[in-house]
Order: sequence, then structure tokens, then C-alpha cells
Amino acid sequence: MIEAWTWPTPNGHKVHIALEELGLPYKVIPVNIGAGDQFKPGFLALTPNHRIPAIVDPEGPGGRHIVLFESGAILIYLAEKTGKLMPADPHARYACLQWLMFQMGGVGPMFGQWNHFAAYAPEKLPYAIERYANEVKRLHRVLDKRLSEAAYLAGDEYSIADIATFPWVRGPERRGIDLAAYPAVKRWHDAIAARPAVMRGVEVLSESRRQGAITDAEREVMFGATQFAAR
Repeated sequence: MIEAWTWPTPNGHKVHIALEELGLPYKVIPVNIGAGDQFKPGFLALTPNHRIPAIVDPEGPGGRHIVLFESGAILIYLAEKTGKLMPADPHARYACLQWLMFQMGGVGPMFGQWNHFAAYAPEKLPYAIERYANEVKRLHRVLDKRLSEAAYLAGDEYSIADIATFPWVRGPERRGIDLAAYPAVKRWHDAIAARPAVMRGVEVLSESRRQGAITDAEREVMFGATQFAAR
């Protein structure tokens, strides 16, 4: 059984959704990032980067135990393990990997920066908030153009590229985004949100979601000196 070391964040939800879509048996091991669980020895033994998610699969390639961190690498691994959620056709496969990298290098980091400066930073810096708000809108326009040409990011098939991107586009009101302004993205978002495996995936650890504003203690753990201590 695969161990999923995770927390209910967009990056965690990518892996939850993929495991649900693929029907792979898995065990959730919560890593409470607000409480500092990501810095505990057990988790650091899996990932030197102390970021969720990570997985442990005792039945990896060749039947050998494998540990993986980085959500994009985990999605590729799960797709290749099962032969699903990644197109077999080479052109569509590279389209899938292209849009997966677009999420990893663009959507995730840029949406995350907006979240930080607009929601979590103790000092609201108008320049930073405006910069990342504009980038979030630009990335939505890129997605909208692609999804006006194809049903899914890789083309005709639902894939790990969609699974990687959906949790970040989900909840657009938190970023001041009205998906009605991006009709192709809205069509795609609504179709994915209605998938039973996606519904199950986003509910993993839902009882652990933060209620209310971030506390000073959580802010220090995630963004303060604790985050940057040598380990």
C-alpha cells in the first residue's frame, strides 16, 4: 500500500486525486505544515526539501521500495506505474508533460506568491499584490486559450496535467478571479470538479483545514526563521 505523506493543500490534493482516479490503495500520513511536522526527522528522511507531498511505495519499479517527493514527479510515477492518466501517443504525451511543467513552474508558484502576499504576509505590499494578481490573470488567459482549443490540457484525454492544475484553479474567488471571464477554463473546471474521484480527493484531510485566519505561530513556522533554519 502506498503511503501518502500529505496535507490538504493544492499540492497535496494533486496526489490525493491521482490516487483516487487510479484506484490505488493508499494510506494517508498527515504532515501538519502549520505545526511544523515537515521538519520532523521522519519526514525529512523522505524529502530533504521539507515540503509536502511525498510518497512511499513498497512495490515500486522491479518490486523495489521507492520514495518520491515533488508532486509533479509523483504524478508521472503514478501514471507510469499504472499506464493511465498519461497519453500513449508521443505527441499527446509531450503535450501532457508540457502542461504539467507549466503548472509546476507557473501556476503553482505564481498563485502561491499571490496567496502569500495577499493573504498571509503581515505587511500588505501593494506592489507585490498587484504584480502577482496580474500574473494570476495572465496565467488564466493562457489556460483559457489552450482550453478553447482542446477538451483537456493534453488534448482529448484527461491526464495528470489536469490533475496538477485543477487544485490551484479551484476556489477562484480566493484570488479575486471570476471564472465567467475565462469560459473555457470554467467549462474545464466544472467538468473536473464533478468527477467522483476528484470529489473524494479534495476531501482527504478536509477536517484538518484551517478555520479562520492564520495564527502568528503558524506564520512563523511556515514563513519565518523556522522555515529557513539549516537542517
